[in-house]
Amino acid sequence: MYAIIDLETTGGQPAQDRITEIAIYIHDGEKVVDEFSTLLNPGRPIPFFITQLTGITDDMVRDAPKFHEVARRIVEITEGCVFVAHNVRFDYSFLKKEFADLGYNYSRKTLCTVRLSRSLMPGQPSYSLGKLCQNIGIPLNDRHRATGDAAATAILFGRLLKISQQEEALQAPGLSPAETLAAVDANAPSGRRPAAGTTSAATKQPSARKIKAVQEAIRTALLPPNITPEKVASLPQEAGVYYFHDEQGEVIYVGKSINIYKRIQQHFAVDYKSRKSIEFKNSISDITWELTGSELVALLYESHEIKRLKPLYNRAQRRSVFPAGIFLRTDENGYKHLYYGRADDHAQSHPLIALGNQYKAKGFLFHKVAKFNLCQKLCDLYKTTGSCFDYQVHRCKGACIGLEPAEEYNQRVEAAIESFTYEHGSFVITGPGRRPDEKSIVVVENGRYLGFGYVDDTFTARRLPDFVDAITRYNDNKDVQQIIRQYLRTKHKDKVKIFKNAG
Repeated sequence: MYAIIDLETTGGQPAQDRITEIAIYIHDGEKVVDEFSTLLNPGRPIPFFITQLTGITDDMVRDAPKFHEVARRIVEITEGCVFVAHNVRFDYSFLKKEFADLGYNYSRKTLCTVRLSRSLMPGQPSYSLGKLCQNIGIPLNDRHRATGDAAATAILFGRLLKISQQEEALQAPGLSPAETLAAVDANAPSGRRPAAGTTSAATKQPSARKIKAVQEAIRTALLPPNITPEKVASLPQEAGVYYFHDEQGEVIYVGKSINIYKRIQQHFAVDYKSRKSIEFKNSISDITWELTGSELVALLYESHEIKRLKPLYNRAQRRSVFPAGIFLRTDENGYKHLYYGRADDHAQSHPLIALGNQYKAKGFLFHKVAKFNLCQKLCDLYKTTGSCFDYQVHRCKGACIGLEPAEEYNQRVEAAIESFTYEHGSFVITGPGRRPDEKSIVVVENGRYLGFGYVDDTFTARRLPDFVDAITRYNDNKDVQQIIRQYLRTKHKDKVKIFKNAG
């Protein structure tokens, strides 16, 4: 049994929006045998643009039941049914959230008619419900109303069942040509039926047999419509960077994992909480990957690729230019000064840490001043010829007017620097490669990330330049600095070789 469901809602976010209408058609594999539909009072105003789309107004739902009043009926009518919808994750996520708010875990197997349509009717110009129905001649009345959309989906589902039966008849073993033709004709538009006494797998009741395409659609309901189980099965269970592509081949998302297969399975198993996230999943048409062997290299390469490609659905790490930073200088009295500024204003000096803009750099430095009890004046945060403000309120020990010895003050400066730079200035991290006979190397020189590369097991080097010659250069920035610092603090198994700072 199948419960074909469509919802109308106050918006696209299951976490915050509510259902305004629900329609359910129970399909036994041959025809609709039961139905339920009602408007619902969402308990909040319906946005104007939603009313424009659906025609459902606040007045229409004012006296309608609230969800909890029909929840039992929904559970009962869908009990033992497969939850079927066009873009099923959207409707299913909304219902699960409504039930979760009532303290009930609503769980059903799901089937997406978008995915099933792509499988059984390839080559359609569009698989949106409206355009698909128009292209294949399914009447769609009351578009963007739950009853109209659900009724059209029920007709579409019935047609998909027939197509699946026909394809299985053509593939059924042991059938004579006459039997095969009769099996296909049993569901042909011409109305022809098989000859008397002729039986085949395709002429049995759909409810009494397993239709392979439908069963496969249920099994793979969590996958994006354009991604096959074979594609997922081909994913490597190794460390690397993976790419989601849209139908035009454009990269729309870059990710990384120590096990690409498991991570992508997790992507597809999640309940999506917004229309945008559902659109993201439905737009995935291909998956490619690059193996890295090393978890650290996967992290670094992912960051590089996000900045290079700027994929639509990667929000973090898209910045590729870091024009500001924190710098260090020492004055004539021996005091170390941390200060912020534009990177291009200090071309002869590399920043201790690169940041997105001067506003962020200033805020970052204020935080370090407070945490390590540094002097605002010596950090260029308080312009004065005398003592800084913090000295007046007893938070500064007087370095600004020479009362605190430079040696004591500089120790706190070094502690602050250590909190956002590496423990050692120049080092090489050696980890696993992409093959058993290969090693990965990541090089940092004088506090700057230079890049990574791969060498074979016979590679030997004693000097830092030998390692530098073996890598591909990549840009240093705040994100990769943080990646390396955090990775070194984990219980990793990589080897770290330390060098005296060059230059």
